[in-house]
Amino acid sequence: MVLLGGSGPTDRDGTIGANKPLKDVAWGLASRGIAVLRFDKVTFARGAELAHRSDFTLTDEYVPATVAAIHLLRAEPSVDRVFVAGHSLGGTVAPRVATVEPVAGLVILAGGAQPMHWAMVREFRYLSGLYPGTGEAAVEASTRQATLVDSPDLSPSTPAEELPFGVPAPYWLDLRGYDPVATAAGLELPMLIVQGGRDYQATVADDLARWQAGLAGRPDVTIRVYPADNHLFFPGEGPSTPAEYQAPQHLDPAVVADIADWLHGPAGRT
Repeated sequence: MVLLGGSGPTDRDGTIGANKPLKDVAWGLASRGIAVLRFDKVTFARGAELAHRSDFTLTDEYVPATVAAIHLLRAEPSVDRVFVAGHSLGGTVAPRVATVEPVAGLVILAGGAQPMHWAMVREFRYLSGLYPGTGEAAVEASTRQATLVDSPDLSPSTPAEELPFGVPAPYWLDLRGYDPVATAAGLELPMLIVQGGRDYQATVADDLARWQAGLAGRPDVTIRVYPADNHLFFPGEGPSTPAEYQAPQHLDPAVVADIADWLHGPAGRT
């Protein structure tokens, strides 16, 4: 299994606060006989260098390193087939990876399917509802930025400061032209899609519903929802908040067990 992290400068462990959810996945699968290769994203390892690049894209962020990782695993005599698993934006981009480099299947963990710029607006609205009076300006600014991403006027020369997160336009042009669900639907691969029921970053209503609709009727697609889990697959109660990500805890063991069972089952024998 090649394991891909989410958006931003993510290290191989998916470190956030005291937590390392990608490490939890890797160690949990390894304990069940599944080799896992994970790596620091290029935005983590070479962030200072990339800060000066205005032409950096989603493809640049994920595809070259993931293809190299797949090749590295294939060179291991004990590895018989290679899967790709991605969390969050890593799950979004996993189908694109599979169009570039053949793999045995995909695992999508809380993968976003709603366009990311509008998911950003939705998240700010959610947080504004949690903390009234603190997020209205962010909702207004993010809506303006998301509208520009969709605009036919968006071009490589559009100033980055007018766009979401200050990310240059080539990144958004690349992402805007990519439909993860349609790409996945065009792949003849087994897929496992897992989703936390309390996730406010990739939600059941806005993201999982798109995967379900686009992959409906596919006997090789398995979907699992964990009602108590948030975006990092940490179990909890009530509305999920950013503070949940900071308290030391571990990823829901049921998620790891289900991934392992799926790999050892029909998906691993195709």
